[in-house]
Amino acid sequence: MSVSVSAYTPEVSACHCRLCRVWSGAVQMGFEAPVDAVHVRGDVRRYRATPFSERAFCPTCGTALWLKDDTGGYEFVPGLFDGARELPLVREVYADRAFACVPLAGTHPRVSRADYERINPHVEGDTP
Repeated sequence: MSVSVSAYTPEVSACHCRLCRVWSGAVQMGFEAPVDAVHVRGDVRRYRATPFSERAFCPTCGTALWLKDDTGGYEFVPGLFDGARELPLVREVYADRAFACVPLAGTHPRVSRADYERINPHVEGDTP
């Protein structure tokens, strides 16, 4: 399978919520691309991760591909694209839930669980 993206937001976000930690092993990172800029070829498995989003993975090797909210674009795993290596980290969410072993350097905003959940959709009871 292959994925190509013709337009994207040139920045990376990190999430330390429980669902992202479980899916990624520690911290989930992603960059956003609009639906009309994404071309997927081949078999992809989709999983209903929350009442408002899906996660996708390669059925052959298990590689994580994206998180996609029902009302928005894709949030791609940066490791899929060699060019994403240069994208800056611009925010961490659920930063107060981060594992001690994965401190992320930089002066970017670090948003707490309470602050994030005050204004964004989230899964109730997403506790460590």
